[in-house]
Amino acid sequence: MRTLVLNAGYEPLAVVTFRRALVLVLAGKASIVAEGGDPVVGPQEVFSRPSVILLNRYIRPRGNSVSSVSRRGVLRRDGHRCGYCGKAAHTIDHVLPRSRGGKDSWENLVACCLKCNNTKGDHTPAEMGWQLRFMPQAPVGTVWRIRELEKPTPEWSEYLPDESAA
Repeated sequence: MRTLVLNAGYEPLAVVTFRRALVLVLAGKASIVAEGGDPVVGPQEVFSRPSVILLNRYIRPRGNSVSSVSRRGVLRRDGHRCGYCGKAAHTIDHVLPRSRGGKDSWENLVACCLKCNNTKGDHTPAEMGWQLRFMPQAPVGTVWRIRELEKPTPEWSEYLPDESAA
């Protein structure tokens, strides 16, 4: 079972095992905010299984560096929706094709359905008479640095920022 770790300012910081979360709570470094699952039975005590913990002291997040580009990241950023038609996307597309000097960057990659990707081929959207539904840009925020947040548990929903607002 995974546990969401919140910084003292309630922003997501990491996802750890419930054992690590219990160690942080028992050491007095964190407190349990939400519980889930069966309790943990120790030799002398019964502990609630933490689903979300809050650190007692603020931890400064790592530098505000941009996440590296990945297929999974582009699909996640775009909500698995095609940047051209809005249908379900399973591939990514270079807005400016690589054969014309297009780079693998957040600003040049969009999620794309297979039909649009095959139709567009080695052309730019302007040559096809297409428009992007949005301007692609690098994702921001600490949520993008925490890989385990791709599949959050229901108990975490009130502690995670709304991705549609980001």
